[in-house]
Amino acid sequence: MSLLHGLTSLPAGWIYLVVGLLVFAEDALFVGFLIPGETAAVIGGVTANSGRTDLVAMMAVVVAAAILGDTVGYEVGRRFGGRLLETRPLRRRRERVDRAREFLARRGGPAVLLGRFVAFLRATMPFLSGSARMRYRRFLAYNAVGGVLRDVGTVLLGFLAGAAYQRVARTFGVVSAVVVALLALAALVVWRLRRRRAER
Repeated sequence: MSLLHGLTSLPAGWIYLVVGLLVFAEDALFVGFLIPGETAAVIGGVTANSGRTDLVAMMAVVVAAAILGDTVGYEVGRRFGGRLLETRPLRRRRERVDRAREFLARRGGPAVLLGRFVAFLRATMPFLSGSARMRYRRFLAYNAVGGVLRDVGTVLLGFLAGAAYQRVARTFGVVSAVVVALLALAALVVWRLRRRRAER
């Protein structure tokens, strides 16, 4: 909620910048474990619904930031992959990293595309693609398609959530809208926790 309040209180230019930076940081080398880039993209959609930002421009910012962030992750993996695989955050996730590498070896480009839709793979697949020396053009093509599909959908999710909030608020009042929003947020948290357990 603090991120929502902080972003929606900014001028439009700063909203684009902050959302873009958070999405970029999430996708650039493992910080997806810590940075709420996906949440920022959803909130970007909410600001578009409220008229603070433009929906098409927000989609473009999020997609561009995601592709650029993944490109940085790819380059870091290509240059420093072997050493970074021995760092503590990745050693603690060795089994999952090994499964991701096997998935990449089996599927190649399609693994990059599908990785955009799974939290752990989204944070590691660009790095692993670079360390595996996948051709950059191939990586970029699949990553761009996955980025467009996922990130446009994420912004639209926020836009539609904002529209639903406004409709509930007009019909039943702000208190009812807040209750519905909190219930939806709780359902989203439960869904994400279950998805992460399934990934493990």
